[in-house]
Amino acid sequence: MEVIRLDNVSLWRRTQEEFSYDLKKTLLSVVEGKYRQPAKKLVLDNIDLVVAKGEKIGIIGANGSGKSTLLKIISGILQPTTGTVRVRGQVAPLIELGAGFDAEISVMDNILLYGVLLGFSRAEMKARARSILEFADLEDYALVPVKGLSSGMVARLGFSIATDVQPDILILDEVLSVGDESFKNKCKQRMDQFWDGNATVLVVSHSMDFIQQSCNKAVWLSKGNIKLFGEANEVVRCYLEGVNNSPISSS
Repeated sequence: MEVIRLDNVSLWRRTQEEFSYDLKKTLLSVVEGKYRQPAKKLVLDNIDLVVAKGEKIGIIGANGSGKSTLLKIISGILQPTTGTVRVRGQVAPLIELGAGFDAEISVMDNILLYGVLLGFSRAEMKARARSILEFADLEDYALVPVKGLSSGMVARLGFSIATDVQPDILILDEVLSVGDESFKNKCKQRMDQFWDGNATVLVVSHSMDFIQQSCNKAVWLSKGNIKLFGEANEVVRCYLEGVNNSPISSS
């Protein structure tokens, strides 16, 4: 049964230059007759993708190829410019450090808020809170605002919540590379439960060994296009061949 389906999905986004072009400068340029249309970039280009229930999909590609953007489209964080996205089941995205957290409120309140956004009741999340705090080693920080946590603590909190609620679809972006060795080992043990279970997992990783060992399929993204989608070993092999055979530009 398919749980994720993307048909002809494209996404145009403003460039970083345009994001930094504030309102005052915009109004001034209009008055002076120098206003120009915001520059946009095609980040995803006509993506077609179908993921079946229980599949473990690795997403690979060079920096800027659209990997994280694809995860955000599937998670519903971003809406495509064109095309359709269909997702069946409860999705727990762990994409950006601190994404979804309110920095001004306490760790405990963020646990409740995150859970409610995922479709759980406050009572359910209160029942889960202790195990979430224990896994993240944050028992003593329950009443501390998230802005008072280190980046490592925030990463532990996000991972702990997203994996404790046992979603139908788990979406991960390089999160296993965050934290000390002790926490990485805890993460691996918990992730093994997802890999052995029925959950669907999409993971972005630069570790080709991890993709080959842990994923049954892989997506190779290049400049916003799916260059190859298939068995993980074959996709990784083709990707590495392409990287090794690419010409090195002279400085």
